Amino acid sequence: MHVIVDLCVVPLGVGVSVSPYVAACQRIIEDSGLHHRMHAYGTNIEGPWDEVMAVVKACHEGVHAMGAPRITTTLKMGTRTDREQRMDEKVDSVEALRG
Repeated sequence: MHVIVDLCVVPLGVGVSVSPYVAACQRIIEDSGLHHRMHAYGTNIEGPWDEVMAVVKACHEGVHAMGAPRITTTLKMGTRTDREQRMDEKVDSVEALRG
């Protein structure tokens, strides 16, 4: 099953700046080879369900390995059974209607 997720991983107990942890998670996502797009409050990732969920798990493992004692994650996801839709197509369809 193809899935598009919006992932926001926030380490707790590491101080105010979380940029190094976000950067580490971004490297994990990039290394996965999955199509993704970082935005101000998270990252969209798309691909086969098991591969995307493995990346979410790897992000948690990586951030914990950096010393974060706790992580809170927001995960939104969408799937379709009628057709496979890419995140770029979703954005393009809305932008086309904006005029």
